[in-house]
Parts: sequence; C-alpha cells; structure tokens
Amino acid sequence: MSESSHGPLGQHTRYSAQYDPELLFPIARAQTRAALGIGTQGPEAEGLPFYGVDYWTGYEISWLNERGKPQVALARFCLPCESPHLVESKSFKLYLNSFNLTRFPDRETVRERMVADLSNAAGATVSVTLTPLEDAVLPVMAPAGDCLDVLDIAVDQYHPAPELLATRPQIVEEQLFSHLLKSNCPVTGQPDWATVSIHYRGERIEREGLLQYIVSFREHQDFHEHCVERMFLDITQRCQPQFLSVYARYTRRGGLDINPFRCSEPGREPLFERLLRQ
Repeated sequence: MSESSHGPLGQHTRYSAQYDPELLFPIARAQTRAALGIGTQGPEAEGLPFYGVDYWTGYEISWLNERGKPQVALARFCLPCESPHLVESKSFKLYLNSFNLTRFPDRETVRERMVADLSNAAGATVSVTLTPLEDAVLPVMAPAGDCLDVLDIAVDQYHPAPELLATRPQIVEEQLFSHLLKSNCPVTGQPDWATVSIHYRGERIEREGLLQYIVSFREHQDFHEHCVERMFLDITQRCQPQFLSVYARYTRRGGLDINPFRCSEPGREPLFERLLRQ
C-alpha cells in the first residue's frame, strides 16, 4: 500500500470530468494503529479495543440523468472502523466530482456504484445513502452534556499529553464536549477543526485536565480517524472508564465532513448530527 505522501493530497490537482473509481486512494490504518499499540484489524475487528464508524457527509453530490440534466443529493457514507483502510479525503472529493459530467439512469445506480467503489477501497462494506435535497433533513444541533470550554485553564502543551488526564474516586456517568479540538493534516500541515464529545461512565475525570488534553492536539499531525482513536486509547488507559465513547465532528472541507466515532460497546450510535460549524 502506498504511503499517503504518494497520494493526491498536497499534489497538483487535475479534476476528472468523467466517473473514475481509480481516483480513490486507500490508506492502511495499520501503521498508525501499531504505533498506538493496537493489534491487527480484519472482518471481525480482532485486536481492536473499540467499535465504531467513520461517518462522512457529502454536501456536493451531483451527476447527470440520461438526458444530461444535473441531479443533486445529500450523501451519508459510513465506513466501519474495522476496515483495513480509510480513504484519503482529497481523493474522495476528486472521486465524487468525477460523477459531475457522467450520465446515470437513476439515483440508485449512482448509490450502488459508490457502495461498490468505496467498499473496494476500504476493504469492508461501506454503506451509502443518497437523499434528494427536497427530502433531506439535517438540522443543526448542539452536543449533549456540559461544555468544557468555559473553564479558565492555563495551557502550555500542544502535542498529545495523556499525563494531563486524571480521575477522582467518584463514580459518575456524564457527557462532556469541547469546540477547541484542532489537529493538522499529516501531509499538508493544514489545520483541521472539530468539536469532540466524550461520553463515559466511571471515576470522575478531572475536567481541567481533560480540556488541557484536548487542546494538546493543537500541533499534532494525523488523520481525523487516528486522532479520535488516540483520544479513546489515552482516556481508556489513564482513566479506566467502565464505558467510553469519543465522537469528533470535523468542519467540512471541499464539501465533505469527516466524523469518527469510537465506542467501548457495540451497537451504539452518536446522539447528534451536524453542528453549527458544519
């Protein structure tokens, strides 16, 4: 598998006017996960200490009908976290743009083509929903729980610092969130902005330290999915919660937003979609 530096990210862009699945550029999850001490992954998610999905929302989806008339839709893509590969975001955008001047008989044909191509790239089944704009409902919501950003903290660490995490011997279940998550693209260095929501049950996590820890990603270079997995593992190891989910809603870029969700229990789903900055 090629490294991300050999992909389209950070390279001169040639936009294809016709459908081209070869534009998709998979990136193996294994290398970053190995650095975090996570075992292998496969169809049964063997070795993974979490469950979850990478939710993508596509706001700029268009193709031509058989008479050449443009069609538009809102898309939702769900990539299982146990897939061997994620899909590099710029290649994903180029792939979606390649539908723009291609004729298809109907929306379902487009959806089926996307399912096949993305599943092939990810190495696992990817679900795709295409909704006509007149039927789409995607309200702006607010995260549940308490916002950490009101805390008056001092910060001097801008690379992941799990040692900032600590607990008190009081069992609670709570949801906390922060709008202050920022990381950087590992290829271009461009900033990625997000709101992160943390739902846990166990010993109370010290809020000041948790916020300092979230801010400590500010100069960290990694893909969205791997940042969330690092957070999940650090909180698990340092705080040992009985239950934990970490969900980051990243701001959109090029008509796509990426929203990784990792959870200690199977079958769970995030409680909100689309925040104000998306």
